[in-house]
Amino acid sequence: MIRPKKENFTVIGERLPKIEGFEKANGSALYTDDIVLPNMLSGKLLRSPHPHALIKRINTSKAEALPGVKAVMIGSELTEMYGVLPASMDETALAIEKVRYIGEEVAAVAAIDEETAEKACELIEVEYEVLKPCLTIEDGFREDLPKIHGNTKTANVMKEVHQEFGNVDDGFAEADLVMENEYFFEGNTHVPLEPHCALSQWTDNKLTIWSSTQTPHYLHVALAKVLKMPRSHIRVIKPHIGAGYGGKSEPFALEFCSAWLSKKTGRPVKILYNREEVFYAHRGRQPMKMILKTGVKKDGSLTAIHMRTFLDGGSYGSYGLVTTYYSGVFLTLPYNVPRYKFDAFRIYTNKPAGGPKRGHGAVQPRFAMECQLDKIAEKLGLDPIAMRLKNTVKPNSMTINAFRVTSCGINECLERTRDKSQWNVKFKEYKNQQGKIIRKGIGVAASTYISGAGKSIIWNDMPHSGVQIKIDRGGGVAVFCGASDIGQGSDSMLAYVAAEVLGVEVSDVHVCQTDTHLTPVDLGSYSSRVTFMAGNACIQAAEKIKEQLFEVVSKKLQVPKDDLDCGHRLIFYKSDPQKSLTFVEAANLAETAFGTIGATGSYKPPKIGGDYKGAGAGPSPSYTFSTHIAEITLDVETGAVTVDKIWSAHDCGRALNPLIVEGQIEGSVYMGVGEALFEEHIFHKNGLHRNPSILEYKIPTILDTPEIESIIVETIDPEGPFGAKEAGEGPLHAAIPAIANAIYNAIGVRMDATPFTPEKILKALDEKESGNNGNGKNSKSTRSIGAKKLAGILPP
Repeated sequence: MIRPKKENFTVIGERLPKIEGFEKANGSALYTDDIVLPNMLSGKLLRSPHPHALIKRINTSKAEALPGVKAVMIGSELTEMYGVLPASMDETALAIEKVRYIGEEVAAVAAIDEETAEKACELIEVEYEVLKPCLTIEDGFREDLPKIHGNTKTANVMKEVHQEFGNVDDGFAEADLVMENEYFFEGNTHVPLEPHCALSQWTDNKLTIWSSTQTPHYLHVALAKVLKMPRSHIRVIKPHIGAGYGGKSEPFALEFCSAWLSKKTGRPVKILYNREEVFYAHRGRQPMKMILKTGVKKDGSLTAIHMRTFLDGGSYGSYGLVTTYYSGVFLTLPYNVPRYKFDAFRIYTNKPAGGPKRGHGAVQPRFAMECQLDKIAEKLGLDPIAMRLKNTVKPNSMTINAFRVTSCGINECLERTRDKSQWNVKFKEYKNQQGKIIRKGIGVAASTYISGAGKSIIWNDMPHSGVQIKIDRGGGVAVFCGASDIGQGSDSMLAYVAAEVLGVEVSDVHVCQTDTHLTPVDLGSYSSRVTFMAGNACIQAAEKIKEQLFEVVSKKLQVPKDDLDCGHRLIFYKSDPQKSLTFVEAANLAETAFGTIGATGSYKPPKIGGDYKGAGAGPSPSYTFSTHIAEITLDVETGAVTVDKIWSAHDCGRALNPLIVEGQIEGSVYMGVGEALFEEHIFHKNGLHRNPSILEYKIPTILDTPEIESIIVETIDPEGPFGAKEAGEGPLHAAIPAIANAIYNAIGVRMDATPFTPEKILKALDEKESGNNGNGKNSKSTRSIGAKKLAGILPP
């Protein structure tokens, strides 16, 4: 790999605004729903009223006869199966023979306006044969319920994972204390500001689609498969996107339906989900029951961990195979675990499919692990932070499941949050409150996450990111990349990196974002991969151009090429900076000498990971590390929790722009507070979503958002672009267990199930008053989770 030669940065590390900030602030930025094409039609979808039913007959004649309706489609028109993972292609554009959740798409209409399309949907007659639904994890093991998909070996168990590294029984035998607890993490969803939207235009037997997608490449692949047309005849364009958080990481029905309806009508068709439909689209955090068993020595050092997870995956595979692995594999970080065993079961249920949400699959087990470490520390009489520091992994080490750790700042994260929060004083002070109605509490947690996955979803040896750079004669630098900026700042990152390598100003760089006709492939915005992978690809392309520029400048100035540097639109002789050429002069000389100036760069991860079954899940070119310390106020009469402040330290390698890193940390903390205290993606017993609106699905408002102190820890990763790692998802994980541990510090009851609502807290306090000690050992609030009962009904 070409490494950047620069040592003294002019752009990297500066607190710069995002390059699209002005456009978004003044309202001129175009999102998919802002785009209007001539003769455009509106599309709407008819959805299932049943959680599980066979489709016996569909009659669309009344809808087709309605004035203003231009086309109606049903599932049998697009029968090709798709799925974002090649190993679990279990979806079709519309339901064909059966529906698998309330809200599933059954038919689609294109009409002159949205109202007509909605009315037409009401006129479509569907005859169903209702089946018994499978709605819980426990149901998933029942052989007496109908299978949701026909390919499961055991009832509705979609996927099992079993891994063991070292002999955990030996580890538990060696331990002075073995603790086993159950935990439950409730499902929750993304709530992006912009609903899903797709606009398709089918002309001359070619398709152009604008979509609010995080993964244009995978959408491109899926459209070609489902529509049975060459990928070269499909153009996917991602305009500005109003966030995704993982919820727009795979194809959805509206993209296929808008495309097909455009073909049928010969007119552009736009489909915009309303907020209720966004909840049905879901693909969010999967409810997870967990049994965690941990062995430790008296000094707090870990001897073994056994984790068992049970995932409620919903109706389709989505990213579920990955989620199943992720629900366990990351527990060998950020602590040194000498022996580890992991068993997981993902269940199909008749609910909207779960998928990836910020911190994909790892947030739930991190909650369990960090809560249990707190319990162990108390049992052993150890300070929770001291105990964590005793177990942390070291830089340039290897975990027992073959994850390669390079840079690692976990100790600095723990130490800086400890010192900033005055932990040593507050932890002891708050623990000894007596008789107060308003209590204070403080809690800590640590976490880790990947900087991109070591393997792409579609396993091949091709690059994970590509960048193309073109220089114009006026000194403009055009960067073409298929990376999907979803608000995290990846376009700005590309501009900073290109400007730094080439020595121009950020304003000279023009990022041409995702358009599959114009930009090289980037796999998408998921797994916190873009900065690491697209950033490295951009450096490689820019360095190739810099070589040409430096060569012509060297000749022109009659100085050694190796003694040149660049910055502020100048290329200069380091030994005598007065000798210089402007970037424009150098670019023109280079074009004269070499022809059109342009270059490409690409990145694919090195060979990493083990050789055991499932070894492809979890390896990353680099890992990030985080710690949170949460300080709360709790009213013991109402059970209300206020998160007063969170100190969040994140090891991001190098902060390419500290302002954006801090923004990502703040966004993660905000989301973590929501998942800890408010968010529940829950259903009635008949499978109907209970709260599919922002009014009923509670997320934190600005009044619920705590003061956040972001602490950037820089470890300068040896393989990251200018030393950078991810800062998108990692800072979320630790917020939730830190709040749970702070609640215990304040009132002495453990919250082992999210969200920590006032009702649950008051119930736990009542149980404590009635004689149970609330330490997670006897409390009904933590023992009603049912994970151990689940383990008892598992097939042999």
